[in-house]
Amino acid sequence: MNDDLNDDLKKGRDDTEAQEPAPKEDKPSPKEDKEKASQASAEESPSAESKAEGGRHPDALPEGQFFVVPVRNMVLFPGVVLPLMIGRPRSIEAIQEAVRTESPLALLLQREESVEMPTAADLYTVGTVAEVVRYIAADDGRHHAICQGEQRCRVIEFVAEDPLPIARIEIIEEPEFDEEDTDIEARFHALKEQAGEVLSLSSGSQEDLAMAVENIGSPAMLADMVATFMDVPVEERQEVLETFDVRERLELVALKLGHVAEVLRLSKKIRDETQGTLEEAQREYYLREQLRAIRRELGETDNKSTEIEALSLAIEKAKMPEEAEKEARKELARLERMPDGAAEASIVRTFLEVMIELPWSESSTDRLNIKTAARILGQDHFGLEKVKERIIEFLAVRQLKPDGKSMSLCLVGPPGVGKTSLGRSVARAMQREFVRVSLGGVHDEAEIRGHRRTYVGALPGNVISGLRRAGTNNPVFMLDEMDKLGQGIGGDPSAALLEVLDPEQNNSFRDNYLGVPFDLHRVLFIGTANVLAAISPALRDRFEVIHLPGYTAEEKLEIGARFLVTRRLEETGLTQAQCDITRPAIELIIKSFTREAGVRGLEREIGAICRHVATRIVAKSRRSMKIGPKQVRQILGAPKFESELAMRCATPGVATGLAWTPVGGEILFIEAALMEGRGRLTLTGLLGDVMRESAQAAQTLVRSHSKKLGIERELFEKFDLHVHIPAGAIPKDGPSAGVALYTALVSLYTNRRVRSDLAMTGEISLRGLVLPVGGVKTKVLGALAAGISTIILPKRNRHDLDDIPAAAKKHLQFHFVQRVEDVLAIAFDTENEGCSPKRRKPPRRKTTKKKATRKRTVKKKRSAKKKRSAK
Repeated sequence: MNDDLNDDLKKGRDDTEAQEPAPKEDKPSPKEDKEKASQASAEESPSAESKAEGGRHPDALPEGQFFVVPVRNMVLFPGVVLPLMIGRPRSIEAIQEAVRTESPLALLLQREESVEMPTAADLYTVGTVAEVVRYIAADDGRHHAICQGEQRCRVIEFVAEDPLPIARIEIIEEPEFDEEDTDIEARFHALKEQAGEVLSLSSGSQEDLAMAVENIGSPAMLADMVATFMDVPVEERQEVLETFDVRERLELVALKLGHVAEVLRLSKKIRDETQGTLEEAQREYYLREQLRAIRRELGETDNKSTEIEALSLAIEKAKMPEEAEKEARKELARLERMPDGAAEASIVRTFLEVMIELPWSESSTDRLNIKTAARILGQDHFGLEKVKERIIEFLAVRQLKPDGKSMSLCLVGPPGVGKTSLGRSVARAMQREFVRVSLGGVHDEAEIRGHRRTYVGALPGNVISGLRRAGTNNPVFMLDEMDKLGQGIGGDPSAALLEVLDPEQNNSFRDNYLGVPFDLHRVLFIGTANVLAAISPALRDRFEVIHLPGYTAEEKLEIGARFLVTRRLEETGLTQAQCDITRPAIELIIKSFTREAGVRGLEREIGAICRHVATRIVAKSRRSMKIGPKQVRQILGAPKFESELAMRCATPGVATGLAWTPVGGEILFIEAALMEGRGRLTLTGLLGDVMRESAQAAQTLVRSHSKKLGIERELFEKFDLHVHIPAGAIPKDGPSAGVALYTALVSLYTNRRVRSDLAMTGEISLRGLVLPVGGVKTKVLGALAAGISTIILPKRNRHDLDDIPAAAKKHLQFHFVQRVEDVLAIAFDTENEGCSPKRRKPPRRKTTKKKATRKRTVKKKRSAKKKRSAK
């Protein structure tokens, strides 16, 4: 039920026939209209004499026939009085004839509303027999009739359609209400309560209608009354009219009224919420207007207007691209319309501040003098010639083509070799701003692309935030610890970096927070990583990879003397005169107190010495100190690292291999031992599957070459072999220890000792070939730091010798081999005692005392028997 429910009796129902527009003329007064209506009614009403003749007009239709009036948009129920507004000529004539003959009408709903001249096929067969209570023909050409529904009816057949529609009608009697029928009575009361609830939810005055519903005592009458004023389509009302059974009619009306009630409840809720919001907004608006008026009277400025003007001016000065400026202006207009206390105002204000502070058009001028850049790189870093050369090449290309695309470098190396500080030096050499973002532990894509502004606390990603801090659109941007990127439920950040680092795409990088593209093609991205394999292949392809293997002892000495000592003295507040750390002291720290590829541990030990000197000076026990090797031992204590080569290679069955680790190269000791058993192989030391397979291949190769090596086969069948690689808590894997495993087994089986100053690396095959391996440069520098002087490498790794620093080559002797026989010719130490290449025989088993006595007894008996036979 809607707001028009009470207006039905006032305005009337239109049967929607086409009505010709009435000419415009002065509207008669209500008194004149009433007099004319009374005259028309008197003229058209039958005379008193005709009423006395049997109660029926002599011109009335035969029994069972009625004039038919098609209606649309309405259904008249029995017992209900509704007004009609008639416009179609045939309907007007039919009603006038019914009034004249005092005959009831049959009101039938037409199926299609658009049909202007409906026929019998266009009408429903079930309708209502109605009596015209009053008929009025107004001067403006409109015809009104107030009809009262009497009974349901069904059309049997149409007798005539021209000039007036006449049909034979069957009257459908309404069953009487049985008060003992509890089912109908329950439905009756439930529908009455439901109708009362709906009327209470309806807007407007519904008291009269509610009282009428409450006073109805017939279930059939209640169903028809509720269906009359129920706000449902006319087809559903026709369905109720065609339901003759009272129980079914009550159930149908209750079902449809329930849907109406639900809609009204929701409408009321929305209406109340909207009204409350509007009232609050109007109240806030009036208060703010009053506040502005008060400020104007006091001579104070409007802070919001001043803020909007300042933001608009800042947007203009930012020189954004067209799309970005359009978005910023749009958000500024939203902010201007918002109240100051609105929750979203702060979000919009923060977005505008980010947009204004971004360097859309701000860039620094590159220093393109390659000599000056080379000098600055040399001042900041010792060594790293390949990296410096690549930076100089980039500056040379930029000088020839200023609008060229920036490269992306990836510095890969162990910790402490200066990857991050090298990025700062590059920025200083190019006179660019430096931005560093640590990617270690980042596992959300939003950290790169930013959050959407719909989220609370949304911010731009690390890339846009870094450019905002830099203030220029061409900084040196360092992506630190790229191999530590994670992946979680928030997406893959390494995938988000693909667009950032691709020079073909990053000129229109779109951050989720900004929502507009930002040009990154002028940014110089430098990534760092310890392990290159941990970076996804697609991301790795975006970089030009430069490996930083580590420093030699000479390079560490120069770095410590030139940079680390000076830095630590400044941090502790000491001068060179107060704390003089000599080069022999630094050399001792490198050899005995640190074992690393970088210089981070060396810097820590120098810092410990500086802190000790500072303590002595503050305590006034010393004014200055000169630090030599003796003072280093006194301050740092006993050496942390000693050479284990002589001890480890003192017996046969031990060989030294080379290993690559994320923190640099190291030497790897391989130990083998024999014990009585059944020829089983035992491997320990937390070895991976690949290294286990290398050990099995080495054992197979030794057994296949046993005759050439002079090894008894009994050693393989009656003795178990145990291969152990110390530092068992550290996982080890890879095929490059195959040569060292083979050498250790041959040393064990032939009782020959391997040279203590020798280390080797290489993969072996079952044919005895030595195959190439990776990480040669890192392994060689690790061997040099451990005191190795001779290294065996696969012949196909000879080209890797070019990457090894010249200072390291001076202290090392390299042997390149192609087969395992070449390895054995170099590996064994034949000068020391007890290491002659003689064939090792299986150890004789010890005999017990009983066995020895039995043998002597048998021998005596044999000799006595021979003597007797001789006699």
